[in-house]
Amino acid sequence: MTIIDLIKKQGPITGEQIAENLGISRPTIRSDLSVLVMLGYIDAKPKVGYFLGKVMTSEGQLNEKLLSLKVKDVMYRPVVIEESATVNDAVISLFVENVGMLTVTDEQGSLVGLVSLKDLLKVTLGNPNAASIPISMVMTRVPRIVTITPEDSVLEAAKRMLHHHVGGLPVVKIQDDGNRYEVVGRITKTSLTQAWVDLTSGAIAQ
Repeated sequence: MTIIDLIKKQGPITGEQIAENLGISRPTIRSDLSVLVMLGYIDAKPKVGYFLGKVMTSEGQLNEKLLSLKVKDVMYRPVVIEESATVNDAVISLFVENVGMLTVTDEQGSLVGLVSLKDLLKVTLGNPNAASIPISMVMTRVPRIVTITPEDSVLEAAKRMLHHHVGGLPVVKIQDDGNRYEVVGRITKTSLTQAWVDLTSGAIAQ
């Protein structure tokens, strides 16, 4: 039985009681207890004893899982359209895929732009010829696009979305010393919310 297991079952419990249960002397476990307290796994109060720390509570474990969650764990597949497509093609893709943004790539599959529903509304309202406009005339171009990588944390993705006031980010792998972005996914406010729900319900195992 480990110290944490013992405290989980019998806490609050004194150091002397822990040592007695483990069949060892109090000085032997003094350094172990100090390290566990420092890491937040257990806590202690004078005249009370040792009890589980924040890291071991359900709330603490949830926070720890959320902080360790990476973009690759929650990202959706990318919805991609080539820059040679038209506004009409983009509108159809948005509705068929039921998404709020499209990633625009060149012939090599590299990220060149991003187009949102708002972008398409701006160009189509009151413009009868909008359908035939090339998407390259409407999209937001690299390097003005905010991106994220699969290995970045979900927390970092959320921070970037909030800071730049965007509803989603293309997930990219950086190629050719930073000169090319390969699109591998997308992360949105919806996927962040789903990750939080999955974590609280235990659907995501860490």
